[in-house]
Order: sequence, then C-alpha cells, then structure tokens
Amino acid sequence: MTQILPLPNVLQNPSVGGVDVLVVAGEHSGDEHAAVLIQNLLRKYPDYKIAAVGGKHLQAAGAQLLYDLTDLSVVGFYEVLRHYRYFKRLFFLVAEWVEKHRPRAVLFVDYPGFNLRLARELFDRGVGEKAGGNTALLYYISPQVWAWKAKRRFEMARLLDGLAVIFPFEVDTFADTPLNVTFVGHPFLQSEQNCRLIYHPDEKILLLGGSRLETVRRVLPIQLKTFRLLLADHPAREARLVYPSHAIRSETQKIITSFPDLEGKLELVENKGTIRGCAVMTVSGTMSLRCALAGIPGCVVHKIHPLSYVLGKMLVHVSYIGIANLLLNRLLYPEFPQYAAKPKIMAEVLRQCLEDPSVIQKTHQERNELTRVLSETNDHTPWSWLASYLN
Repeated sequence: MTQILPLPNVLQNPSVGGVDVLVVAGEHSGDEHAAVLIQNLLRKYPDYKIAAVGGKHLQAAGAQLLYDLTDLSVVGFYEVLRHYRYFKRLFFLVAEWVEKHRPRAVLFVDYPGFNLRLARELFDRGVGEKAGGNTALLYYISPQVWAWKAKRRFEMARLLDGLAVIFPFEVDTFADTPLNVTFVGHPFLQSEQNCRLIYHPDEKILLLGGSRLETVRRVLPIQLKTFRLLLADHPAREARLVYPSHAIRSETQKIITSFPDLEGKLELVENKGTIRGCAVMTVSGTMSLRCALAGIPGCVVHKIHPLSYVLGKMLVHVSYIGIANLLLNRLLYPEFPQYAAKPKIMAEVLRQCLEDPSVIQKTHQERNELTRVLSETNDHTPWSWLASYLN
C-alpha cells in the first residue's frame, strides 16, 4: 500500500507568509521541471519568496517546502479513489493556506487531477484575479486536453490567468479560448537535467518502472521477466534499474527478491548524474521522452489497475501512449499496454534493439526529429513567463 504521510502542520502555521509564489507540483517530473524554473527565477530576482507543495527538487532550488506531495504520487482512477479522503483533506488545507496568505501567484505544475480542482476552489473563494482577487492563477505544463477531456480548455480559460505550454502545438489547442497561452519550450532542452541519459551499445539495459509506487508494482515484474528471457540469447547482458526516490528504491528491492536467478545481473541507480544504456524498457511518461532524446532504442510498457485501464480506454482518445510517439505521430518505441505486455514479445523487441543496426539507426534519426519539434523558435522561458506576472 502507498505510504500516507502525516498531514502537514506547516500549512496551518500562521508564521508562514509574505510569499510571492506558491508552487504546487504533485509528481517527480513536475517537481524537477518546476525546480529549474524557480532556480532561474531566483537567480534574477533573489528577493522573491517561494513556497511549495512539491518535492525535494523544489526545496533544493530555494523554495520553502510546505509538504512533499511527490511522496504520494498515484495514477489511475482506482488508485486515486483509494486515497480520496486523504487527498480531500490535503486539498482543503492547501486552499485554506492560499486564501489566508494570499501569495501574488499560485503556480500549478502538471498534476491536473489535483491542480485543476484547486484552481477552481481558489476561483470560487475569490482568490484568483479573474474572480476579483489579487492572486494570479498560473499553470505550467498543461493538462493534455488534446488527448482527453478536451472541454477542460474552456474551464481553464475561465479560471486561469495564464498558461505556459511545453509543446508548440498546444498553443493552437487553446486558440478558441481567451486564455493567454505561451509556448515556453520543453524543459529537457532548456537546462542540464538532473539525469542525463546516453546511448552506448556496450552498456547495460535500462529498466524504468516510473515514479509511482502503483505503477512500479505492476510494471517492474513484467520488465524483469522480459529481461530474464532476453538472457537466453544474451547471457552476458546486465540491467540497470533506475529509481527517482527512496520509496521507489525500497519497493524495487522488494520486487527483485522474487527473482533470485537474476542476482548479480541487476544494478539499482538513482536517476541523477549520467546514466548509460544500450536499450530500454520504459513506462510511458517523462523518462520515455528522455530515452528517445538520448537515442536509446527500446519499447514502452504500460500497466495499471484493470478498472483504471477500462475507464481510460473510454475517455482517452490518442493514437499512442508514449510521449515521443505522440509528438512524431508514429511509432518510435513499440508500445505494450496492459494485456499486450507479454514478456516473450518484448524480449524479441529488445533483442532487435541489441542486434539490428537498422533499429538503432532509426532511433537516432527520430531523436533528431524530436529535438527539432521541441526546439521550435520562441522568445520565452518558463522563468521569464512567470516573472512577467510578478513584475
């Protein structure tokens, strides 16, 4: 079961005030991207006071961490319902803190299930500028309205004072709304990332189970079974399991105890510094795009609770689940969602990644196209965009 942290007393602390920006980031990737934004903002405006309901990266960047929301990062309808009462209590604590302390801006970072509801709550309380208040409600890294729940864009236009998007086509997605939308470039291409991935044919195979406990529990056993099958043809190969937090590391260690035959073949590394790989099995989120931009061949595996999957199939209308595939509108990484995640088939895909030069060459070519798509000329950065609402 996902660990539930005690609800934070600091959110009720009257001494916490005078804040210019409250950042709300509920996932590890959002925490990291927001940290780059805040770090650059504080370099130019060191007197700004930043608070965060986020994670360790925001704290290291100079924000006062009110609560580590990334330690309870879940995905899927069923998974959220399991923790509904806890999220509800935390939700109202954050809303009450904002209403009481009135920062100049609230910066919502991705995490739409929580953040869009919070924006609506703050609007209804008269906090947001469009509701007559003095706090700008800003959003960085837009919810994927182009994939599902497209009508959310009209609600976002009603509630938000500004939106910064990281994919150039997203600006047009909101063209039929009055919302002020700015393309600020993709964070992977704007700064040196905490984790740098590099392709090398003689390196280990990367197994990326994601940043959410529920996902790791469902995906990692499949990845390990696939790797075990691959060893029949490549007995000298080893795997590198990348984890984003201590909670994920602990869960990973529990899972690999069920694979004693792989002892000596697995290395656990934190997702920081330089990580090299010859091929990858990755979940469909942020790290899959990083792998693609590094030119590492591989595949995407996706597995969540069956109920969440059925509901998702009904609501989400996209051609691909991998971010790189979506951006290219074609398969760079073969995808194995839910019941299609068969170790025997995926092992064959990985074998081709190791043995077939055409697969490696295609991955490198697609990497160049991805870089071009994400590097479209723009005159804005996330930190200059945020500063424009504060100055």
